[in-house]
Amino acid sequence: MIQLREVSKTVMSGSEPLTILHPLTLQILRGQFVAIVGPSGSGKSTLLGLIAGLDAPTTGEVLIDEVDITKLDEDSLARLRGEKIGFVFQFFHLIPSLTAYENVAVPMEIAGVADARQRAASLLEEVGLTGRAHHYPSQLSGGEQQRVALARALANDPPIVLADEPTGNLDTANGRHIMELLRSIHAARGTTIVLVTHDAELAAMTDGRLVLRDGRVVEDKLALQPPDGARGLPEQVEGRQAQSERAEHASQGERTEEPRVQSPSSLDFARDDAGALEGSAPERSS
Repeated sequence: MIQLREVSKTVMSGSEPLTILHPLTLQILRGQFVAIVGPSGSGKSTLLGLIAGLDAPTTGEVLIDEVDITKLDEDSLARLRGEKIGFVFQFFHLIPSLTAYENVAVPMEIAGVADARQRAASLLEEVGLTGRAHHYPSQLSGGEQQRVALARALANDPPIVLADEPTGNLDTANGRHIMELLRSIHAARGTTIVLVTHDAELAAMTDGRLVLRDGRVVEDKLALQPPDGARGLPEQVEGRQAQSERAEHASQGERTEEPRVQSPSSLDFARDDAGALEGSAPERSS
């Protein structure tokens, strides 16, 4: 389970503070497939970086299976990520001097997995790349490279996969293929998947969605009930904050929005979001 409690992220822009994510509280249940949606600069990649422990929030707590990762030292945080989180990036981040097979096997060998070689071959088969196992990244198409990256994210069989615009650097056909693979992995393994995307059509294929704009939650459609047996699609219901806002609207005659927060990551997620908020950064293609 992923829980964020009053999490926010503020950075300095020159001499002025710039809030990228306003205080945010949310819960993603085990086995859900959730989309975080929003335009460039909305804070969605920053939020994903916070969940991954790639950066620390300015305020609040981030809990992975009841462990507050904001209180962990670097070694403990790295260990938790290695055991519980697989990450899929938009730009693949494969090691160019290693084959597809080696890119998948290396994380397991580092972790001391006994059957790393056999498991790497099995994962490549799962993503349909058995015949490309001994090709280098430069010899693979963009879609094939992203499938290798997805297999690598699954190397240590993590219960959580975080995917930051995994289809953003691909054409439509390859993007749909990656999305179908994510859906297949979710159905077969019961993996909790958090997908960052600006594509509403892709977001509609998930269990629930969280829509961000200017660092605030503007729509909360996260399911409150876990998938049946961590499989399939749970009933879509409004998030608890959305419900409380509706109740407040009924009693006061006006709607108020509860702010929510995100934080940037060490992979410059925050810098991208901050730049877009100031209007100084180009629109992200993904």
